[in-house]
Amino acid sequence: MAGESTFDVVSKVDKQEVANALHQSQKEIAQRYDFKGVGAEIDFSGEKILMKANSEDRILAVLDVFQSKLIKRGISLKSLDQGEPYPSGKEFRLECSIKEGIAQDIAKKINKIIRDEAPKSVKSQIQGDELRVTSKSRDDLQETMNILKKFEEVDLQFVNFRS
Repeated sequence: MAGESTFDVVSKVDKQEVANALHQSQKEIAQRYDFKGVGAEIDFSGEKILMKANSEDRILAVLDVFQSKLIKRGISLKSLDQGEPYPSGKEFRLECSIKEGIAQDIAKKINKIIRDEAPKSVKSQIQGDELRVTSKSRDDLQETMNILKKFEEVDLQFVNFRS
């Protein structure tokens, strides 16, 4: 084989699917009997998703509804960065955000996994919020993908597979 094969390791989320999951959650919360009269709501607040309810149990139920909608839309819960419920006046609030891109410290951990566990012909380098992985052997790259699929901290996708 002449030349090198490459792929990029990224962590991206389809914003439209997140918006759809949020709208479905809003409809379900408005219709469900156990959410009547508890001030339960979920909405975008800038880049964050804000959930409100009158008790900590109800807010966790709102979070559960949202998580189930994300899963149905094919979005990994590893992409959801959720805070802890906190009281705000007479209600409880919970803020979540959607993580995109690979943070520098996590990219270094992935780099170390590739160095330690992947075949020796595989090289990787950090490029902003993604990683470029190269090798002369396509089989080595596929083996590297299988190793990285076990990575637990973020939801990873493999794009731009070229030879």
